Amino acid sequence: MFDVGFSELLVIAVITLIVMGPERLPETVRTISLWIGRLKQMMSSARRELESEVGMGEIHRQLHNEKILRDLENSKTKFEDSMRDSTAELKNTASEIKDKLDSSTVDKS
Repeated sequence: MFDVGFSELLVIAVITLIVMGPERLPETVRTISLWIGRLKQMMSSARRELESEVGMGEIHRQLHNEKILRDLENSKTKFEDSMRDSTAELKNTASEIKDKLDSSTVDKS
């Protein structure tokens, strides 16, 4: 917003020291700091009030719940894929064992 560098701040400080004088400068700085603190407090209060009016807490909870549901759906899909692969592998292994048993039974006959 404001593009103020160190040199500009130094010039402002020197001009302020000259205009205010060393005896009134600490009081002025305290007053300015107090007003800045009050402004921050008012902005924070307004933000909290606006969030409560809009229902930001409920929106945050809903977004969080939707993320959890997406994560659960992804986990469910991965688990189902894993079970499908394991079942196919077990069927192949069972088929191979059955074929070996059948061939060994035919060989003995």
